[in-house]
Amino acid sequence: MLRKLYDWTLSLAARKTAEAWLAIIAFIESSVFLVPADVLFLPMVLARPDRAWRYALVATLASTLGGIAGYLLGALAYEAIAKPVLAFYGKLAEFEQLRACTGEDTLMLLLVTSGLAHLPPIKVVTILAGVVQVSFVFFVISCIIARGARFFALAWALRRWGEAIRHFIETRLTQLAIAAAALLIALYFGLKYLAGSGLSAC
Repeated sequence: MLRKLYDWTLSLAARKTAEAWLAIIAFIESSVFLVPADVLFLPMVLARPDRAWRYALVATLASTLGGIAGYLLGALAYEAIAKPVLAFYGKLAEFEQLRACTGEDTLMLLLVTSGLAHLPPIKVVTILAGVVQVSFVFFVISCIIARGARFFALAWALRRWGEAIRHFIETRLTQLAIAAAALLIALYFGLKYLAGSGLSAC
């Protein structure tokens, strides 16, 4: 099923309505769709590099609005809608594990790393933010910054190197983003430990 979804999403780039589809995919990836908007974003920017920044803006705004929708699903309709969606995609166990062991401050960090690198999966963290009702203002700001950074960085790289960078992005960028996100998490907990032990600088 995932391969068919991926191929279908990729095929949307060739349509005249590709920009509208980019907004739709970026919107629903935050809660109910398995394939990230990056799959559609890459070929669209390569085909029209002059529209790279416009596509990045569309994807960022749509993804943020989709994040808000996912937050509201978690806050208002977890049992009725969000839980069945997570179960359908096989993400319910991961969600419940995060829900059991993640505090509000840690979740705020995960909102950033999921937006940058889908670590953990963006729909899991978005819905969880609504379930635990993390600060809505921080949630929206984190969506704009993290998801915007991802799309605008991709737009910049594709405009600069074109098709030559596409293979690297599709095969290696995810690993690099995950490593960067893991480093951010480690740095956060390291600083938190130092602050808690009284070893941080005054």
